[in-house]
Amino acid sequence: QLQLVESGGGLVQPGGSLRLSCAASGFTLDYYAIGWFRQAPGKEREGVSCISSSDHSTYYAASVKGRFTISRDNAKNTVYLQMNDLKPEDTAVYYCAAPQLFRACVLQSSGMEYWGKGTLVTVSS
Repeated sequence: QLQLVESGGGLVQPGGSLRLSCAASGFTLDYYAIGWFRQAPGKEREGVSCISSSDHSTYYAASVKGRFTISRDNAKNTVYLQMNDLKPEDTAVYYCAAPQLFRACVLQSSGMEYWGKGTLVTVSS
């Protein structure tokens, strides 16, 4: 069974950093694009970043570009999201997700097939 499990969330002060991990089980990540999404209380889920399966191209929402970095380690079957210079508005539950096999990277929830259960990131002083 294909599963994605996020970890690494927590409480951090503004300007701080966190690294989220998305570990896959039941399948190999090599042929899947992986995206990170987030949902703040009372808001719609939004795409944050995505990394392709083929050439590891990366994509970012404007709100996180220059602060967040997505990467993947296929040997560990894991995708990471390094988040620097965190702001209170980054507070949300962060989810990793994958589209169907060989599908392109997208930052739209409707393009994703498989989802993790999320990890909470709280940015507050």
